Amino acid sequence: MKERRNKGGTVVVATGEINSETSGQLLQALLPLVREGRSLRIDLTAVTYVSSAGLRTLLVVYREAQHAGVAVTLYGVSEEVRFVMSATGFLDFFSAGEAEAANAKARAAL
Repeated sequence: MKERRNKGGTVVVATGEINSETSGQLLQALLPLVREGRSLRIDLTAVTYVSSAGLRTLLVVYREAQHAGVAVTLYGVSEEVRFVMSATGFLDFFSAGEAEAANAKARAAL
């Protein structure tokens, strides 16, 4: 995972699988960033798989962001990850960016 900061917020680049082995590390990295109160963009371009543990991590980040009044945007969501997130309703939780377009595309494929 890589992190870039700019005046608009923070970009986190996740890679590989977000599963029971990696989701804890991702959560530990994302929660402090949300608590800073700056917008957060999560780049999932290099993420190949998201398990239920990964979905839970994203949900915890979303809830914390809502509490802090912070926008969290997902982008670079692959077809496979998009399908899982759309089927479970998780794309609906996140701000625009590619999430809205991805959600519409995934629904059209169902």
